[in-house]
Amino acid sequence: MHQNLDLFLSLAKISASCFGGGYAIVPLLQRDLVEKKGWITSDDLSEIFSIAQCTPGVIAVNAATYVGVRVNGGLGAVCATLGLLTPPLCIVTLVAAFFWPYLSNPWVQHALAGLQACVCALILQSVITLFRSAVLDAPSLILYLAALLLSFFTSISPAFLVIAAGLLGIAICRWRGGKSK
Repeated sequence: MHQNLDLFLSLAKISASCFGGGYAIVPLLQRDLVEKKGWITSDDLSEIFSIAQCTPGVIAVNAATYVGVRVNGGLGAVCATLGLLTPPLCIVTLVAAFFWPYLSNPWVQHALAGLQACVCALILQSVITLFRSAVLDAPSLILYLAALLLSFFTSISPAFLVIAAGLLGIAICRWRGGKSK
């Protein structure tokens, strides 16, 4: 029971201090859940985010749910998900109630611009972290580059790219005789 409360509070703390969406949370999860608490490994986190991308819903919520399952099963999933969702729900409720009239204020606009720049840096850090743990050999580099180019220069659905990359990953593993990750 204590671990579930710790899981709830850890995800709530991370969620309350994270701005910028699903990928901005990766470095915070890495620092708190991998490095500080040791509940999951860096490889686990990469796998969790890969699965979270492939499943319907918000990536950060999916990732929190999968982290909870890894840490303490179904109850861990509920506690982690509730921990992740509670702070934004409270913050959005307060913003909707009190902040909206001040949105056009120049000071508020400048603050939001500063937040956006910071979020870009956090997302870039997440991309670098995921790249280092996911692109380990020539075939994964080729898959990465193909998906990157196709996502930038075509209107192919990201869902199709993810499914195709998964299938190609299986094919590559079978071709190698099941020896790759």
